[in-house]
Amino acid sequence: MWYYMSGINANRNILRTHLPPKTRREMKASMGDERRAWHLAFVCLLLAAVAAAESTPIAKLDCQDRCGNVSIPYPFGTTTDCYLNEDFYIACNSTHYDPPRAFLRRSNIEVTNITVEGKLWIMQFIARDCYNKSGSPVSSKTPSITLSKFRVSDTDNKFVAIGCDTKATIQGVQDDKAGYTSGCISKCDSIDYVDNFTCSGIGCCQTSIAKDVRYFDITVRSYHNHKGIWDFNPCSYGFVVEENSFNFSSNYLRDLQNVTMMPMVLDWFIGNETCETIKTKSSDDVCQGDSTCYNVDNGSGYRCKCLDGYQGDPYLPNGCQDIDECKDPNLNKCEKICENTKGNYTCLCPKGYHGDGRTDGTGCVANQSGGSLIIELTVGLGVGITVLIAGSTWSYWAFKKWKLIKLKHKFFRQNGGLMLQQELSRRDSSTETAKIFSAEELETATNNYDESRIIGRGGYGTVYKGTLSDGRTVAIKKSQVVDESQIDQFINEVVVLSQINHRNVVKLLGCCLETEVPLLVYEFITNGTLFEHIHNKSKASSLTFETRLRIAAETAGVLSYLHSSASIPIIHRDVKSTNILLDDSYTAKVSDFGASRLVPLDQAGISTVVQGTLGYLDPEYLQTSQLTEKSDVYSFAVVLLELLTGQKALCFERLEEDRNLAMYFISALKEDRLVQILEKCVVDEAKIEMVEEIGSLARRCLRVKGEERPTMKEVAMELEGLRMMLEHHPWVNNDESRLEETEYLLGEPSLKIGSNSGMNNVTYDSITDHIILQVGHGR
Repeated sequence: MWYYMSGINANRNILRTHLPPKTRREMKASMGDERRAWHLAFVCLLLAAVAAAESTPIAKLDCQDRCGNVSIPYPFGTTTDCYLNEDFYIACNSTHYDPPRAFLRRSNIEVTNITVEGKLWIMQFIARDCYNKSGSPVSSKTPSITLSKFRVSDTDNKFVAIGCDTKATIQGVQDDKAGYTSGCISKCDSIDYVDNFTCSGIGCCQTSIAKDVRYFDITVRSYHNHKGIWDFNPCSYGFVVEENSFNFSSNYLRDLQNVTMMPMVLDWFIGNETCETIKTKSSDDVCQGDSTCYNVDNGSGYRCKCLDGYQGDPYLPNGCQDIDECKDPNLNKCEKICENTKGNYTCLCPKGYHGDGRTDGTGCVANQSGGSLIIELTVGLGVGITVLIAGSTWSYWAFKKWKLIKLKHKFFRQNGGLMLQQELSRRDSSTETAKIFSAEELETATNNYDESRIIGRGGYGTVYKGTLSDGRTVAIKKSQVVDESQIDQFINEVVVLSQINHRNVVKLLGCCLETEVPLLVYEFITNGTLFEHIHNKSKASSLTFETRLRIAAETAGVLSYLHSSASIPIIHRDVKSTNILLDDSYTAKVSDFGASRLVPLDQAGISTVVQGTLGYLDPEYLQTSQLTEKSDVYSFAVVLLELLTGQKALCFERLEEDRNLAMYFISALKEDRLVQILEKCVVDEAKIEMVEEIGSLARRCLRVKGEERPTMKEVAMELEGLRMMLEHHPWVNNDESRLEETEYLLGEPSLKIGSNSGMNNVTYDSITDHIILQVGHGR
């Protein structure tokens, strides 16, 4: 409209010069009519806009639908009775801000945008760690966020670290599960090495956000206090940011200290139940007419959406309005006449024409009558069309087949097929060759990857239950996203598993490289994870002390095999109870080798980026980044403690100093109250002497210095000895000769509960999630 009015003003200026008076009068009259026409059109547009606003409300009647520049669609609202429940309350602060600003509930989390599709944009603080030119600290900030209901979007956000002397960590909690830790490192000596517009790891590094995150805090640290690089980078930064809103620039290395917040996206949803549950409780369903319910994949509730052919707010009565496809040529495929219907439209032909009226169909063809000429034309046209269709169909089929073959070759290379072939060709494998499955076989086995077939989600992918054509039930692991790091994990897992031939390791049956994301096919283990059996009250009763000891011995045997007997030593790197599966006879099956590393025979350890699970992570590895087989020993000891105590490796319900199970166990030993923290079945079924022996073994495995821990081979032999002793020579209280014999067999005297001499203390800092080592006098 402004453009056209500008054109009228330009014509008015022309009138003032060079034209005869009569011509000017005629043009003035013409422009007056034109101006009146544009005024009328402008009024019509305003009326149409008002009518549209009235027909598609976004808030409840008599409720505020905006706060400053932010629209507030229901189920959100700014006052009582205007929102669904307290989770959707938006505090509109007009006292301290002009224009007003919106905040989530009564927090300091500023909201910048809300959509009914389940997205909520907020501003989140940046973590920083700044120094002066001499290397002295100037300022530091460690931001965190706690969400009572919503979740941090794993698809829209990235965790980003910026700096040339930077180690950034994000530590959080996934739903009601144990916490997790992730992060990245960025180091560079000169700004000349830093590329603009790419976060490649030099000056800027980034990583994905896990699903179901409702709490996190961010810490950043430097290695050398930014000495030598202070001129262009005095600070380290870390933040979660909307991926599409962030584009790295080398100027950020200095100028980001003037920025305090970054945009971040949350996923919101209704309640804690699925659509299937809500449908049985019609009174609880908030989805209104012409809408449907769908389950969310980041959170534990559901959302509503308008049916196809409708648009608007599905949470309001009459909020979903019919789309008139006939008003927008881009929304219909009619050649002549378009007639709008509820949720759809119909194409018609005018009088004298026939056909389906669609541009992608026969269209509208004029009616004709006549004799042989019409028949000849019709027959000729039919034959021609038939030949053309047949030729086109064959050409299209051949082209599609060629494209499919080419696409499969592309995915094979993209998924590391050449790298995998090269890696496997270097190794002499005596085990059965893994099968290469086709994409069609695995789609059929999983009913096209139906959500009902999902049996687990992990750090590197989703696991589906499938049935092959020969009747075998298998587990199929599908990577979540396609990027270079995921491909490396996939290749790593195939290469590692190809070196393993052990009855207590989940067997790799094959893989598929023809799809966009790589796939691994394993044998299906029927009885779930050890974590479920330990921490689920109904299942824990099935785990007797004898069964727990056998599972520990079998797991230790696998790790001993990986460290000592595999053709190339393997460090599992992520030993935890969720990665130990159980079959129907409660036989342990170690799984998930995506993070495992092969160790050259001439090396005792390797330097890597720290990776693992909070609560199980070796403190020495966390501090030095030096991965050794003793890191698995520490993690196994935590699993052993889970079996003995029934406690989680990391529990925020315990006191702060006891949240870490290893610290909780060592504290109980020092205070002579080991029996108080043991699982009931262990107390009822096991002799105290045997529990003391297992506790002594766990204590030695948890020593701060890896070199002072036993090897997994020693641990496996000791547990197997205890297991054989339990089966064939039951322990008897007050039988000194039997106790001395056992001590001789195990190679180390029994643990005297309550002894403090020479014991290392390990504490856990819950604020920064850093493990702190305190070495006692006996060390």
